[in-house]
Amino acid sequence: MASHTLLLYLVAAFGLSLTPGPNSLLVLTHGALHGQRRTWFTVWGGALGFLLLIALSMAGIGALLKASAHALIVLKLIGGAYLIWLGIQLWRAPPVVLEDGSEHAPLTGRAMFRQGLLTAISNPKALLFYGAFLPQFIDASRELMPQFLTMATIFVAVEVLIEWLLALLAHHIRPWLRRAGRRFNQTCGGLFMAMGIALPMTR
Repeated sequence: MASHTLLLYLVAAFGLSLTPGPNSLLVLTHGALHGQRRTWFTVWGGALGFLLLIALSMAGIGALLKASAHALIVLKLIGGAYLIWLGIQLWRAPPVVLEDGSEHAPLTGRAMFRQGLLTAISNPKALLFYGAFLPQFIDASRELMPQFLTMATIFVAVEVLIEWLLALLAHHIRPWLRRAGRRFNQTCGGLFMAMGIALPMTR
């Protein structure tokens, strides 16, 4: 990947990892209930799930690009439209509410890892999302595999970092979400819509 594309991808990955989703909600909940240290099991389970979904998405993208030289243009346009649609849905979404964990029994590390993994891979929207997001940064004139490996490594590393921070700050984020969750969703939704418009036009 070119250096400017890599930097743009890194910024986008951070922005997207901060948006509300099933795994971030799970990590926030586990962080509040079980503490930041034990929530590492949840974070690594989710990371493995994300890696599997990215690999599946990249396999489909690679096969499509080999079949058609113009597939990347189509993927970028469809992906951009999908990102705009996701942004609109997120803009309208109610704020995230974390449940009270006073009556929850402690989970084992294995159970927390399994919940993180299953939450990631059981979300079909994630596979569609990666299929929409990743093609925006592919250079069809270069080898695909090094680009795929770079993008997968960066995205999972950023996701692990953000989820660890969410687990660390869970007790502080809970009241903030009640106050500003709606505005946070709108900000993240705006980010999705902006990327959906801008990324297909970048070269």
